[in-house]
Parts: sequence; structure tokens; C-alpha cells
Amino acid sequence: MRSILLWILSLVLMAALAIYQRTTGPTYPVNGNVEIAGESYSFKLLRSHDADQDAPFVMEVPEGTKGIFRFKRFKSHDEWSAVELQESEGTLKAAIPVQPPAGKVEYQIAVWDGTRYLPLTEDPVIIRFKGAVPDFVLIPHIFFMFFAMVFSIRTGFEVLVKGKNTYFYTTGTMLLFLVGGLILGPIVQKYAFDAYWTGWPWGHDLTDNKTIVAFLFWLIAWLVLRKNKQNRVWPAVATFVMLAIYLIPHSALGSEIDYTKLENQPQTESKK
Repeated sequence: MRSILLWILSLVLMAALAIYQRTTGPTYPVNGNVEIAGESYSFKLLRSHDADQDAPFVMEVPEGTKGIFRFKRFKSHDEWSAVELQESEGTLKAAIPVQPPAGKVEYQIAVWDGTRYLPLTEDPVIIRFKGAVPDFVLIPHIFFMFFAMVFSIRTGFEVLVKGKNTYFYTTGTMLLFLVGGLILGPIVQKYAFDAYWTGWPWGHDLTDNKTIVAFLFWLIAWLVLRKNKQNRVWPAVATFVMLAIYLIPHSALGSEIDYTKLENQPQTESKK
């Protein structure tokens, strides 16, 4: 019964950390509300989209509402472009111009509230485009990474209760992380951004860097436990490192194109 409860608690903590990591990351949509003509209207501004078509903006508004859509490529010498939006069938619509995988666009939308143009966000929103990752790669990657986290937390609990299965859970964590993070992870990265690895020593992608750091700590813990299955220090340290790493928002300092270093590269034309 104690083991079942610890597994359930591990699953709950994994889910909480996964939600936290996802919703605090730079690719999570910006959601909010704005008051127009005395009523509140919700909006969603995308910060991630597949690089096969323009990213849409759609917002329900009162009839006759106008809007301004400003945008330019992120990390570029582009001047701001501005498009006037007109309400149609109760909505304002805009198309954020598609970029190559890892290309970013910063954009800002303002709506007419009856007296002035009101920006939906104080600062421009940045959206990153990515290549589509097939489900047969993405789903196993997510599965292995989530259950690596579950096994990691369960290992930590096993250390706390001085259980007999620390070595087994450590082995499971290491293997799950090996498959999900170091085998499937680079394949996902290749599909999304045309590069298998953009962390140290070739880049500063935090997702790649935290993956290798977490795996190394679990590998050390596993090697130590192979010689001394009573050791509790290293699995405890590996669990703590894993938890600390999962508190880092997903996709922070991720792959991006620096257009300022590319000469004579015009903005990508819209694909509708």
C-alpha cells in the first residue's frame, strides 16, 4: 500500500511539474482579456507554430471594431510593418508571416476600444516557427520523458523511506532518460529545427543542456549503486538535480535564427 501511494504521489508531482514547465515556457500562448465597448473579450496570441503556414490570430470583437497588426522578424534589421485589421463576421483576423524553422517574429496587436487603439499586450509577443514533428517520434519522446520524471521522483521517495528498490528505480530512471532525452530528443530537435543538438558545446539551448546534465547525474548514481546498493547520497542528489532542472521553463534559450547575421534575407512571404 505504501508503494502504491508513493507511485500515485510521484505521478501527481510529475503532472504538476509538467504543467508548470509548459505554462511558464516561452512557447506557451499569451492569453488575456480586453474591454471593448464596455464588454470583455478574450484573446490568444500564439508563440509557437509549424513552419508550413502563417500563424493565425483570430479574436471575437463587436461589429465595426478595427485593429492594427504590427510585426517584424526577431533579431533582424527589419523596419516594423503595420497592417490595418477590419472586423468581419464578428472577428478580427491577422496572419503572422511564416518563417523557416527556428525563425521568430515579434508582433503586437492593438484594437480600437471606441476612443483609442488599445494594445493587447504592453510589449510585443515573440513567436517561433518550427518544423512539424511526426507523432511516431513525438509521442514516445513525451512518454519516456514524463515517466523518467515519475521514476526520478519515485527514486527520491525510495531514498527517503529507506526502501530496498533504490537501485531498480535508479536504473529505470536512467534508461528512460537515455531513450527519451538522448535518443528521441535529438530526433525531435532535428525534425523541429533541423539540428540534432544545439546545446553545449555548440550552442546554449537550455533544453539540450539540462538533458545532458540530468542524465550524467543519473548515470553517476547508477554506477555508484552498482558497487554499493546501500548508497543513498547519489540517487538523492540526482533526484534533486532532476527536480531543479524541471523547474526551468521548457524551450528557454531555444534554437533561433539571428537574421542580423544573414545578409540580404527578405521577410518570408505569407502562406495562406
